[in-house]
Amino acid sequence: MPERRTVALVTLGCARNEVDSEELAGRLAADGWELVEEAAEADVAVVNTCGFVEAAKKDSVDALLEANDLKDHGRTQAVVAVGCMAERYGKELAEALPEADGVLGFDDYTDISGRLQTILSGGNVEAHAPRDRRKLLPISPAERQGAGVALPGHGDALASAPTDLPEGVAPASGPRAPLRRRLGNNPVASVKLASGCDRRCSFCAIPSFRGSFISRRPSDVLGETRWLAEQGVKEVMLVSENNTSYGKDLGDIRLLETLLPELAAVDGIERIRVSYLQPAEMRPGLIDVLTGTDKVAPYFDLSFQHSAPGVLRAMRRFGDTDRFLDLLAQIRTKAPQAGARSNFIVGFPGETEEDFAELERFISEARLDAIGVFGYSDEDGTEAAGYENKLDPEVVAERLAHLSRLAEELTAQRAEERLGETLSVLVDRVDDEDGVVGRAAHQAPETDGVTLLTTGQDLAPGRMVEAKVVATEGVDLVAEPLPLGAEHGAGCPEEAGR
Repeated sequence: MPERRTVALVTLGCARNEVDSEELAGRLAADGWELVEEAAEADVAVVNTCGFVEAAKKDSVDALLEANDLKDHGRTQAVVAVGCMAERYGKELAEALPEADGVLGFDDYTDISGRLQTILSGGNVEAHAPRDRRKLLPISPAERQGAGVALPGHGDALASAPTDLPEGVAPASGPRAPLRRRLGNNPVASVKLASGCDRRCSFCAIPSFRGSFISRRPSDVLGETRWLAEQGVKEVMLVSENNTSYGKDLGDIRLLETLLPELAAVDGIERIRVSYLQPAEMRPGLIDVLTGTDKVAPYFDLSFQHSAPGVLRAMRRFGDTDRFLDLLAQIRTKAPQAGARSNFIVGFPGETEEDFAELERFISEARLDAIGVFGYSDEDGTEAAGYENKLDPEVVAERLAHLSRLAEELTAQRAEERLGETLSVLVDRVDDEDGVVGRAAHQAPETDGVTLLTTGQDLAPGRMVEAKVVATEGVDLVAEPLPLGAEHGAGCPEEAGR
């Protein structure tokens, strides 16, 4: 009988990392590893790190050190770093953090089982030397699909999936699709639509370690969605660095418009959500599909970042306050209840008081449901790190605090505007402390607030309920489920908005 090998995956960062962790879990389970939830109960603790901003990198290091402490008084024998921070820094991270027994890059994912076994057996897996992953793919998007480059979420072009898979492990579809095993039983799951990014925002290092943009084939996305539905998933969230570019390397920049109705038609799926949309790439046809397709959430996660023209140009982005407000008006004309969220950077090099006031004007008029605000900091390898006219850190901190307070007030006001609305709420969890907790179409997991249901009904996670908003708690809503039989009655605003 083979020796029992246990592994735990600790995931930090965004939904894309969560998908990567489930794909690593699938590969490991298919090769005989037993997956456990707690790192203290595992032979190997694998920490899927985030390398986006300083705070995320600190959280990743803290998680690695915490896992390392388990080696002194637990089952854990090895701690391994994977993910964006490991890919981005490689040998540098390994030298700076000797507590990690291994630092593995994306190229190691296809043989993750062998790498972990070597480390567990006391062997050495050399940390990789980071390089600009954009250079691994052709400049022309049309030539990228056949490139044999390791891309998390895109499978291994050189290997076919095992045929004898343990229960709960399955390839999304086809021989190139990755194996995947769900880590948990939440009724929502992310599906990776693409990897990488072709944009060159001056503050962002992601393209350098995630690579150029490459779409997954629609058949793989559909196959994975069907498999997730079989696992009990009710809501699928499409993730990538830039969903609005989907299909450009497959010969059809409007491919998302045709894919969304197909995904929404998958048996068992109640809601499809699209994240990470670029305002400069939004098009009327995509707005129509997002606002007018049954089971597709009218949800717009728009990456504005700022609204002052001068700051946006320095960021190598496009747009201005009035154009962005016009885009939101177009969306709400088609779907008055549509959800909209965004993130913003304050204190960017050269940001004047007038620029900051322009950003305040936009946020004050945009009626966004959720707002994330970040203070600018230099990121290794980015163009903006070399810019002059850096703002004093105290000024950045002051503007960050001011805009954060304003954002909190405005999003609470936006929640109050939803009083009396009837929403479709997907139940996420039921517990003694919070009761029945769900999310409406304008609320993505983890980032946008929740809807608390006041109910005597027997509701379980995964149930879709029509409910009327009766109160608010900051950005969160309190809603009363409609009586059975009244859920799809005439006059439901959310349906009318479609």
